[in-house]
Amino acid sequence: MQPLPTLLATLLLLPLVFPGQPQLVRGVSNSVDASGTCHCVVHLPNNSVLLQQLEQLQSMARELISQYEQELFRASEYARATEDQENQALEMSHTQEIRNPSAIVSLHETPGFDLLFLQLEGAQKLATQLKTKGGVGWAAGGAAGLLHQLQDQVTNASLTLKLLADTNQHSFGALQQEVDVLHGQLNECEREKEQEQASRNPGPPLPPGSCAHGGLQKVSRPLVLQLNWRGLSHKAGAWGRDSAPGSDSPLYWVAPLRADGRYFDYYNLHKSYNDLVMMKNYEQWKIGYGDGSGNTVYKNFMYFNYYGTNDMAMVNLSSNTLVLRRPLPGATYDNRFSYAGVPWKDLDFAGDEKGLWVLYATEESKGNLVVSRLNESTLEVEKSWHTSQYKPALSGAFMACGVLYALRSLSTRQEEIFYAFDTTSGQERHLSILLDKMLDTLHGINYCPSDHKLYVYNDGYLVHYDLTFLTLKPTLSRLAVKRPSGDRAPPKPVKSNKPSRS
Repeated sequence: MQPLPTLLATLLLLPLVFPGQPQLVRGVSNSVDASGTCHCVVHLPNNSVLLQQLEQLQSMARELISQYEQELFRASEYARATEDQENQALEMSHTQEIRNPSAIVSLHETPGFDLLFLQLEGAQKLATQLKTKGGVGWAAGGAAGLLHQLQDQVTNASLTLKLLADTNQHSFGALQQEVDVLHGQLNECEREKEQEQASRNPGPPLPPGSCAHGGLQKVSRPLVLQLNWRGLSHKAGAWGRDSAPGSDSPLYWVAPLRADGRYFDYYNLHKSYNDLVMMKNYEQWKIGYGDGSGNTVYKNFMYFNYYGTNDMAMVNLSSNTLVLRRPLPGATYDNRFSYAGVPWKDLDFAGDEKGLWVLYATEESKGNLVVSRLNESTLEVEKSWHTSQYKPALSGAFMACGVLYALRSLSTRQEEIFYAFDTTSGQERHLSILLDKMLDTLHGINYCPSDHKLYVYNDGYLVHYDLTFLTLKPTLSRLAVKRPSGDRAPPKPVKSNKPSRS
């Protein structure tokens, strides 16, 4: 194949000998030597006007060829200047492909592609200039066909190059998606590995009432304290310990419901864990106006839903007296938005390290779960948060360190803690922590900050779980900071032994 300047020079001379044109020459012959230089011999008639026109066309050809050669020279200089960069880019791409396949270089980003595209643009530009400067006689002659053919070839080459680049880009995009999926799976595996290592090496135990952790990590297998509490007539209810932070009270409470699964009319108080196991040394108190299994005990007061209303009730456990009754604004009741499989649990009370809470739904929230922090003395709502979870789709919920954890049923023997809402930051996230159960339905669910246990009334079974929280990694604020050499520590204040003057 002849170089493009040779073809252009030949095309400039072809109109002089083509049929239909004035015969300016008697014959044209050319040859190309070993170095690629074109030698042309032209036999011209003795006509000064024709010679002048020919010289003008040859001058135009030399000018256009010179322009093209300059563009090729600049492109070759660009190619040489970027050769090292291309090699480095390819080497880095290969290294990153091994370490991170998502870092593969696209064809659009390689210098070789830029150079080839630049050369094709230059050829198209020169062909257009030849057609424009040749005049009407040129366009009408037979050389126009060769010029059009040349333009078509350049155009086809440009389209082929673009198609190749687009195809490469499409393949790169598909590969990028696959790499992103694999990268996500790898991150998930790393997270599970970290959790497994943290569970094997839990570090120092979390102090009672402490929230210095990264959230709930896992739940232990259930430990059954009592089987079938008081027979089949008390399948629903709630139990636990005082959920106030720092409470060292050994008191355990059990609040079963009647056979209808709604009416809460008495509760038992046990002075120790052993007394509860042996069913001895307990007190039984009649109450007669409780509704559902959303009870909790906080600072020696029991909080529950007053029967047939949206009122919150507060009973002093020391005297079994009703201290306060107050409506919860907007809260639905009479089984309007209770949990799935757990009827009449319209108001669900909870206590944790951050205070006293109530979980419920409203008509305004369209049944989605609402979390409200309560004043423990007046039962006034201090602040409320609206979650994105439909309460009747949940099987239960509890609070720990100001974070709401919601459960859903996976089977008759397993639950999943799948959702968390942090009231401190207002952020929600999804998780997957499995919780085994003895029977189908979890009724009362209460968390105790003093022992980090979850107490569950499970179809008459009294069950509790140990909760494990993620250990926080040490931060710079907790680490000793090494001072640069030469810096002195600030002097410590010296206490004066002299008495202060009044």
